[in-house]
Amino acid sequence: MRDAYHEELDSIGEGLVEMARLVGSAIGRATTAILDADLKLAESVIAADGKVDDLQRDLEQRAIALLARQQPVATDLRIVVTSLRMSADLERSGDLAQHVAKLARLRFPETAVPRDLHATILEMGQLAQRLMAKAAEVIITKDVDLAMQLEQDDDAMDLLHRALFQHLMDDRWKHGIETAVDVTLLGRYYERFADHAVSVAKRVVYLVTGEHADEIAAAAGDPAEGA
Repeated sequence: MRDAYHEELDSIGEGLVEMARLVGSAIGRATTAILDADLKLAESVIAADGKVDDLQRDLEQRAIALLARQQPVATDLRIVVTSLRMSADLERSGDLAQHVAKLARLRFPETAVPRDLHATILEMGQLAQRLMAKAAEVIITKDVDLAMQLEQDDDAMDLLHRALFQHLMDDRWKHGIETAVDVTLLGRYYERFADHAVSVAKRVVYLVTGEHADEIAAAAGDPAEGA
């Protein structure tokens, strides 16, 4: 009975990894769709989000069933509850990738991104994908040090997000209000996607240590903590 129980816990973890890989791929493909005005690719990203939603529902059902049948305590309870929260972060990440793809579809056959911002949006998309890949690795390895690094990696996304806004506020902006709104939304989608990847990593820290990542960083005297 206990072997089956722990196999189910392991299965929940594998489901989280699959979700992370799917949403990481989605944000990468959505970025290509928005930059290349690729309608077919955008539609595939939008359709594929249903699989992420299905995985989350399945994971939630299995986790709730475990809570009901096994009434886990201590570490096992932490695993189940934290897994539920991670699945919510990953599902929302999938929604954000879908939002990027829907914007590509909305503006087709035009592109929502001016040529002079392609490099910035491409960099944001690639960084978002790398952050989620690292979050997936953290789920697999339970590596606390790697998990703690993600918040520092996310600083690069914050810098890109600020640079995007500076471009929008420049008096030389010549692309109109509609494009400014599109770019503002895109920046927010990527910034929030990265935040969810960081959140997943922080939840792994809690799962492993029983302490919150922010508390560990504060105890270590991390100068970035609280910034």
